Amino acid sequence: MRGLLFALLIAGTGASAQTVTREEGLAAWDRIYEVASHPRCTNCHVGAQEAPMWQGLTYGDSAKHGMGVKADESRIGAESMPCRTCHVTAVGRDIGSPSAPQIEEAWRLPPVELDWLEESSASLCAQLRDPALNDGHDIAQLAEHLRSSPFVAWGFEPGAGRSKPVGSVEEMARDVEIWGAAGSPCQ
Repeated sequence: MRGLLFALLIAGTGASAQTVTREEGLAAWDRIYEVASHPRCTNCHVGAQEAPMWQGLTYGDSAKHGMGVKADESRIGAESMPCRTCHVTAVGRDIGSPSAPQIEEAWRLPPVELDWLEESSASLCAQLRDPALNDGHDIAQLAEHLRSSPFVAWGFEPGAGRSKPVGSVEEMARDVEIWGAAGSPCQ
């Protein structure tokens, strides 16, 4: 099944599995990890930890979210203070720092299994290639998620005054496809 998905995936990109080498896959993974380990991503990919982070970026040293937010089991703060208290759902608003970011989807933390905070390249790689550990996604679904998620789009264009990871949504989605076509190598 996985081989079929790779074949279908790369058929749409004009590449073939035979043309993507392990070295190209590893290079794509390095670029993916550079983005996925950026504080713009890891501040919300906190796993079982209840509080999102304000780490890196413009906040200085490692610190939990400054408003005392706890996302809790709901991942939206329903048990304490909902994320939407400040992160109002809105379309197309470029709200610069220090105002709360707004996107066209309800603000929340990713599922617990998507814990990226302080994960090594090898650990995060193993996590992302395993649907049991990546919220049930195969490679094609990971690429589609990147292209369609308002959170990912916001992460690459977070508004004035905010740092962002290198590249773009499309570049990261393409790197995921290349990495997948190479067999999702980790090292």
